[in-house]
Amino acid sequence: MAKNRFNSGSGPSQRQLRVSELVRRSLSDVLARGDVHDPDLGRMSITVGEVQCSPDLKYATAFVLPLGGQNKDECLAALRRNKAELRHLVTKGVTLKYAPDLRFEIDETFDRMDDTRRMFSDEHVRQDLDEDDIDDADE
Repeated sequence: MAKNRFNSGSGPSQRQLRVSELVRRSLSDVLARGDVHDPDLGRMSITVGEVQCSPDLKYATAFVLPLGGQNKDECLAALRRNKAELRHLVTKGVTLKYAPDLRFEIDETFDRMDDTRRMFSDEHVRQDLDEDDIDDADE
């Protein structure tokens, strides 16, 4: 088997990143317009934070979060229930050889950012950071 000479790292390839962004934009547009014929999805405002495609581009995992972070389970259930219709609408706007199978997960990026902010605001961490700034200024 030939070695991939362009991608030596373990991260996603340039093609995966491009397809992921195309799918994310298309999915965001479909959800914003309310093209899906489900009243549950029609009344929800859903943010698509990121889409990650598998290396063969057959699967796309969309990380979503309902507005305000409320009703996460209901949001996931509605998206998974309408997966086939969403797949059809998303691939209508994107020119790909194969329509990727959509999978949905809750986006926990915002929760992790809040935890990081909380950690940086802790008195002991701030004390350590201030000491590092003083050491850097002395050099």
